[in-house]
Amino acid sequence: MSFTKTEDFQALGRAQLEAMLDAGQWVLECHRILQKSSDNIVGEVLRGNGTFTQLDHYPPGDVFDQTSFSQYYYHAHREGEHGHFHTFVRSERAAKFQPIKQSQMDYMDERDDTICHVIAISMDNAGLPIGLFTTNRWVTAENWFSDADTATMLPHFEMDLAPPSWPVNIWISGMLRLFRPQIEDLILKRDQVISAWAKKHPDTDVFEDRGIDILSEIPISIDHQINHLKKALAAL
Repeated sequence: MSFTKTEDFQALGRAQLEAMLDAGQWVLECHRILQKSSDNIVGEVLRGNGTFTQLDHYPPGDVFDQTSFSQYYYHAHREGEHGHFHTFVRSERAAKFQPIKQSQMDYMDERDDTICHVIAISMDNAGLPIGLFTTNRWVTAENWFSDADTATMLPHFEMDLAPPSWPVNIWISGMLRLFRPQIEDLILKRDQVISAWAKKHPDTDVFEDRGIDILSEIPISIDHQINHLKKALAAL
């Protein structure tokens, strides 16, 4: 489902709509607080880390919540955006699921756990989110979980930490809740693209094929999402 009409949201039911709207209010509150000091989400995550260098992770060492086993970092290397956040669920949370049958790479042996990439959030030069996208396995050096298992891990992503920035941690947790149905749809389309590519290129390892990096992508607007949620709730 594209979730471009208010009617699309009504099918989600009141409980999920209210949870998404609550997350949206927290997202807006983070923007409001940062704007009072002429700051933004991207500026917060880059603060105090010296010269911004493409491909480097910000903050250095990433951010990892040892209770929820959620992780994120920010970096840049794509045209049409300032940079993007990558979000993950790993360790004990991801270990509840079994990665699908896949090729084994050195980067999987260099760590003692499994890691699932959930979604990437594109940001513009004003520090505002402009899109969501999924990536192939080689892009984030993850283990590949099915779309169903990845979608099941999605609501468990939570950055319940103060450092390195409480507003950023609240914001990124809220973004994954606010746009949950779109993210679930992107994850489903991700696997559909992978399956089609593998059938078309049977002699290549689809997960390591540099010819396919972005698997699904959509533009987003916080204001539009919240407006649809309010209209859908009013119509119930």
